[in-house]
Amino acid sequence: MASELELHFCEDSHLTECMRLRAQSVQDRNQKRQDGEKLLRPKEYVYRLEFTEQKLKFQKWNIQLGVPGKIIITGTSQHWTPDLTNLMTRQLLDPAGIFWKKEGEDQIQCYEADAQEFGERIAELARIRKVMYFLVTFEDGTDPANINCSITFKV
Repeated sequence: MASELELHFCEDSHLTECMRLRAQSVQDRNQKRQDGEKLLRPKEYVYRLEFTEQKLKFQKWNIQLGVPGKIIITGTSQHWTPDLTNLMTRQLLDPAGIFWKKEGEDQIQCYEADAQEFGERIAELARIRKVMYFLVTFEDGTDPANINCSITFKV
């Protein structure tokens, strides 16, 4: 009998800070970023999922926004090793998961087909990874303090 596994997105504050320092260093020295390098913008944060199981089937997203606004969750490919290399734009996965909450509404909206495809892609990557990193972009009033994100899989 299949059981469910809910994995929570965890903010990686150390990696976020390292990527902010890289962006600041490039700016301070009036350098150009490496060709294709993705520099972290002010409203982007690094999050991670740690997979305790490798054979997963995507079930659903569990997104809670405490205030109206929007978040964009972009996955990174298995070729990015954060402690060894800079993040390159070619290592960002499509589609991204885009979730928003409108003023006066409780229900979270999303582009369902993209969210479904993205969830299935995460389940596929879990087969070869123990940890997966994501860039989460906060827009229209959201920030890390007022969200709770997880993803549910069948095991």
